[in-house]
Formats: sequence, structure tokens, C-alpha cells
Amino acid sequence: MSKRTLGVIVGSNRRESINRRLAKALTRLVDDRFDWRWIRIDDLPMYNQDLEPDRPEVVRRFTAEVASVPALLFVTPEHNRSIPAVLKNAIDWGSKPSDKQVWRGRVAAITGTSFGAIGTAVGQQHLRQILAILSMTVMGGEAYISFKPDPVDDDGNFQDDSKRAFCQAYMNQFADLVDRLA
Repeated sequence: MSKRTLGVIVGSNRRESINRRLAKALTRLVDDRFDWRWIRIDDLPMYNQDLEPDRPEVVRRFTAEVASVPALLFVTPEHNRSIPAVLKNAIDWGSKPSDKQVWRGRVAAITGTSFGAIGTAVGQQHLRQILAILSMTVMGGEAYISFKPDPVDDDGNFQDDSKRAFCQAYMNQFADLVDRLA
């Protein structure tokens, strides 16, 4: 049986993003069950309805990639107690026009990491609200991961056994939800 392909969206445009490192480690935990499509968002122009009649090629690529997967893993930092502008911009492009929005009916899991004690808790709550409004099925449970000390190395290997075990359970829950719903 062939593996299904799921999408990964990292809500950061930093080259050395700790959220990208975490996303790599998370996907490796269930790569025996799924293949992963890394959906790029850092090259999207700012959303502008004036561009709708002739969408830029990068926007068409982005929306086609989202539309091609039944489920998405969002791994995002938190900016000012919300989601980063680059992620909100991508969500806006995917939600317009409403009759062609690509988020509807997809399954999502949300996590993220920061150096603070509560990880990206508030940003994740905001993202959860946005995705629910767009008719996505958002996995319950919370995964707030503090990135100190470094739980993941540059190659996406967990260095902290307790965080690895927590993340394994979270990704197993996501995989089971995808198998049931998507």
C-alpha cells in the first residue's frame, strides 16, 4: 500500500528557523506512515484582491500544493501573541476567493516552538480559531514546545527523550486522525 502525502507549512521565513528544525523532527516520527510535501510560503506576495484576476504563479503553485493534500501540519512561531504575518498571508491567499478556498475539509495539526516557557501557546490558539473558521478539522490537544535546551539538532533528530516521547504521541494522534477523517 502506498503512503499518503501530507503537507507541512512552517510559519517562519527564517533560514535557521527552530520551527523548521522541529517540523523536520516531527515528520520523521511518522514517516513510515506518510510522505511529506513541504509547502513554501515565504515567496508569496502580500495578499491583494487586485491580483485575483491574474494570480501570480507562486500563488497558483501554493494553492495547488495545499489542494493536493488531505491534511496539513502547521509548525509556527508566535509573533506578538499571534501568528506570523507570513503565515497569515498564506492563509489569506488560500481562502480567496471563497468559492475556490483550499482549506475547507482538510485536517490540521498545530504546534510550534520558542525559547519561552509556554512555547507558542497564544499563537496556536489564534491559528486554531482561523483554521476552524475556514472549515478545517483541527486536531484537539495542545503541543507547546519550549526550545531550551535544544531538543532537536540541525538534522531533525530529537536530543531530549521526554520531548521526543511527547511529540511521538502527538504525531501518532495526528496520524490516526488523518487515517480516520482524510
